[in-house]
Amino acid sequence: MDSTVFIVDDDPALRDALCLLLGLHGYRTAVFANAESFLAAWRADWRGCVLIDIRMRGMDGLSLQQTLLDRTSTLPAIVITGHGDTASARAAFRAQAVDFLEKPLDETRLLAAIEEALARHQSAHRQRQHNEQIVARLALLTPREREIMELVVAGWHNREVAAQLTISVRTVEVHKARMMSKLGAENIPQLVRMSLDLAAPNPGGDMPS
Repeated sequence: MDSTVFIVDDDPALRDALCLLLGLHGYRTAVFANAESFLAAWRADWRGCVLIDIRMRGMDGLSLQQTLLDRTSTLPAIVITGHGDTASARAAFRAQAVDFLEKPLDETRLLAAIEEALARHQSAHRQRQHNEQIVARLALLTPREREIMELVVAGWHNREVAAQLTISVRTVEVHKARMMSKLGAENIPQLVRMSLDLAAPNPGGDMPS
């Protein structure tokens, strides 16, 4: 689906004003009067970002942020408040907020924060797709090819790999060539990069096994 700016705020006047402003700038919006209704509707495949009011009836904005993190949501959050304080700002940024904006909202800063949030989400989405492709290719490897890959990535040379696995250097070379072909890796540095990509925390999800 296309990117959407999700607005979670219990002030109907502000919701309407934000919808109008963002609509004029070409953004698609969806509004929710409270955190509970947003969480009830939330889907893991939503793309975009979320504007969260920090003080709302029921669940507050910081609790919503934490709940989304617990759900491994990938939506970047922008926190807005009429009562900013250092502790709240610190908590919001610890929960990976893109920005912490005080009311009345500065239009230029708000739009800049939204652009940054959408860019972050798009980048994370591309990285997840890249990692998923690598995982799919890894599934094509035989146990021996996977074993050789791990040793090669660790910096072992063909002779060292052969000695470790008690096979010939030629056999190592054959397995290595097949492994590189299946993964689409043109050289060892590219293979190492693939391995590092998979070892890095997956945004909005668990580390690949």
